[in-house]
Amino acid sequence: MDTIKIEKTERSPEIEFVFPENRFALRGESYPEDVPAFYGPHISALGNHLESLEEGEVTFDFELIYFNSTSAKVIMNLFETLDEAAERGVTVTINWHFEEDDDNMEELGEEFGEDLESATFNLCPKAE
Repeated sequence: MDTIKIEKTERSPEIEFVFPENRFALRGESYPEDVPAFYGPHISALGNHLESLEEGEVTFDFELIYFNSTSAKVIMNLFETLDEAAERGVTVTINWHFEEDDDNMEELGEEFGEDLESATFNLCPKAE
């Protein structure tokens, strides 16, 4: 698989999965009408890709402004999938980008990052 590139909309984030470079990103807001239908095929493709890796480096950038509780479950599952790849020996870096004055997104990032055991997690505040 080469690349999945889905442009963001008012309710759904940009998805950019560049498989040959092991570079992945979600950007924008996430509250699509049908979260499983929106994310399902892309998360499945990512999971299959990560399972096929025995080594290498993977970077996932989360640049979300807002997400609903159903999207939070998807994000949590993504973190688990990425951490499992790291447990198998893949070098996984997760970057959580947020506006430096957005305490809520910072706290959510911290909560997601706390559960990681093997992947590297970075909080990345952005100046407005």
